[in-house]
Amino acid sequence: MREGNKLFFDKRDGGPFDTVTVNENASDPPQDPSAPNPNNPAERAPEGPSINSATSLSLEATYINSNFASQTVIENPPPPSVDFANPNPFYGPDETDPLASCGYRYRVFDLGITEDEDIKICVRTEVDAYTPGSGSPKDGHGLVTIRALNEFDPRAQGAGGAPDWRTKLDSQRGAVVATEMKNNSCKLAKWAVQSVIAGAETMKIGYPIFPLFVFMFCPFLTAYEWPDTFLAQTPVITLVMLF
Repeated sequence: MREGNKLFFDKRDGGPFDTVTVNENASDPPQDPSAPNPNNPAERAPEGPSINSATSLSLEATYINSNFASQTVIENPPPPSVDFANPNPFYGPDETDPLASCGYRYRVFDLGITEDEDIKICVRTEVDAYTPGSGSPKDGHGLVTIRALNEFDPRAQGAGGAPDWRTKLDSQRGAVVATEMKNNSCKLAKWAVQSVIAGAETMKIGYPIFPLFVFMFCPFLTAYEWPDTFLAQTPVITLVMLF
């Protein structure tokens, strides 16, 4: 939408930008079942979507990322929660459920190549938590973004040779991270860019163990201390287990 000399970019609700992809960069990525041929009456439609189809895995990954941050942060003091200067733009007066741990920061970047070009972009960014003792989060200190990968059947199409996290995260964590970077390079790069644009100092990536009920109790967490370093594919890795 254009208003004077300003352009506003938005997205449609319920589109692909609202869901999280899974193994889209694998050599044989997850696929949805093909629709039946309308010219072949004998061909039957599939009974239902597989739990390992691209759509099912995407919905699962979206659900995990929507809930993982709230399960890994401390919302009750100490340390105290922090309110930003402006209220949450998506929390209306009719809402009754408490807000999840999330903060929106509006940041302006200069896109002009020369001094005469007055091209600026204002971006609404998102952070999930802050690290106590790193300064005031209102000033951008100690901000953290939290994301989560999701494991599925390693024998299914699209697994991309992923090892079993339950047995390999402790003994071969480097191999697990390298495989996920290969199969989800686009998604991980997008998360890192989002963290850098938001001004986050830390990006934490969780590894919820399959099946999902285990994720509720003992997820593994891998912390990349500097998102820009992660973009260069040289992350500083620390393994933390949460109870």
